[in-house]
Amino acid sequence: MALYMIGLGLNDSKDITIKGLEAVKKADVVYLESYTSKLSTKFPELEQFYNKKIIVASREIVESQAEQTILKDAKAKETVFLVVGDVFSATTHTDLYLRARKLAIKVHVIHNASVLTAVGATGLQLYKFGKVASIPFLNENVEAPYDVLKINMQNNLHTLFLLDLKENETVSLSVNDAVRYLLRTEIKRGERLFSDHTLCIGCAGLGSEDQIIKMGSAKDLIRHQFGQGMQCLIVPGKNLHFMEEEMLRLYK
Repeated sequence: MALYMIGLGLNDSKDITIKGLEAVKKADVVYLESYTSKLSTKFPELEQFYNKKIIVASREIVESQAEQTILKDAKAKETVFLVVGDVFSATTHTDLYLRARKLAIKVHVIHNASVLTAVGATGLQLYKFGKVASIPFLNENVEAPYDVLKINMQNNLHTLFLLDLKENETVSLSVNDAVRYLLRTEIKRGERLFSDHTLCIGCAGLGSEDQIIKMGSAKDLIRHQFGQGMQCLIVPGKNLHFMEEEMLRLYK
């Protein structure tokens, strides 16, 4: 018996790897982590595609009740834990892996694409990204993401902001509100780091056929319509490589 931690990719049910799909098909129990990201595929369609009943795993189940649910099943059954994106893109999944190993449960990890690599579609070079930060919905008194931006900009590194997802919903914080957060924090801090004229890149639905990538000033991005679904914001570092500049011009 074992625990299979499987990345689903970024878009829909068909983004799963062949190896991942084979593991789901032979599983006795299938869990789907529900709080860090979402696929565009609706839940009933996902069950139909995999021909499996899927148990939705909330943050509480994964972080506080895994020993009574996921790990308990994995001791006696072939158990799958599905994650949108890649398995280890969120630290909560690393914690689950470690807890399984401590309980002597055999763990198989099947990787997939994540937003951390999909941002390469913007043309920005992945090795030039600095620390990644998340901007929560409730951010009125939160300044940590701004601090990350400051450090990355001082080191001429790109900054990726992951935008919070409301649990049990399919809508993330919008690029527009993420830019507003940075502008508001800039004023609050009295610094000269981020302004209406700062170059930004807004992304929505990365990995899908209708993904949106928009490059422009912060002011431009506030006015742009990014639609529904998962979104992220990038603030590039200075001194872009000529190939980065050429790619970004595609998204003006």
